[in-house]
Amino acid sequence: MKNEMKLFEQQKVRTHWDEKEEKWYFSISDVIAILTESVAPVAYWRKLKERLKKDGNETVTNGHGLKMKAADGKMRMTDVADTEQLLRLIQSIPSPKAEPFKQWLAKTGYERMKEIADPEQSLDRARENWQKLGRSEKWIQQRMTGQETRNKLTDYWKESGVEKSDEFAFLTNIIHTEWAGLSVKQHKNLKSLKTQNLRDHMSEAELIFTALAELSTRQIAETDEAKGVRQNAVAGKKGGKIAKDARLALENKTGRKVITGENFLPLSKQNKKLK
Repeated sequence: MKNEMKLFEQQKVRTHWDEKEEKWYFSISDVIAILTESVAPVAYWRKLKERLKKDGNETVTNGHGLKMKAADGKMRMTDVADTEQLLRLIQSIPSPKAEPFKQWLAKTGYERMKEIADPEQSLDRARENWQKLGRSEKWIQQRMTGQETRNKLTDYWKESGVEKSDEFAFLTNIIHTEWAGLSVKQHKNLKSLKTQNLRDHMSEAELIFTALAELSTRQIAETDEAKGVRQNAVAGKKGGKIAKDARLALENKTGRKVITGENFLPLSKQNKKLK
């Protein structure tokens, strides 16, 4: 599962990809803002929802909410709809942008299906994004290698009975705390990060030791045939310790710390932190 921001005619639409269902979910208020150009899309949706509910519209009766990042940067519950539900909803909103938006929806779904069939397309897109952000080829290669290692670990977790997103986060934090000496949250705080992905702001050395910890964890879990959260947590501590011992050995040899507060935030944001 992951949240993303997609653009339709330079306007942002918050989206969420559900890996289990293999479908996109879209923020309804974002879509309404685009189609109606309303300055109060949430209020518009509230009134429309009441009317549709009276009519027994399935988009409302079968709808649900997901936590998405709001304009203030906080994660808030947001009404969402999948592609099929959204197409039904668009029929209830008179707008000259309806047809172009339908085509955009179809294209969005098609591109994701292509990425599932050919994962290299997703990697190519990630590489292009990192290049645009000014990352070096060396850093990009290490980031992609680390992601492949991460994916193999999470695949093992899924196969061994770990299912919930909070369980994945729990196990990840155990590994990270063991090798780095601080939690994921503490590491993000050190780098002055909030909603940003920690790995996208790691140094080359931090990426390498993260990958070593996760590679070691997976191989230990496979050897021990770890099942469920508890047994995988034990494997995580063992795998993290291997990377920790390697980190300490390098730091003792070089006199330089592996964990740093350096990040790739724009200078404008970093300067605000100093004020």
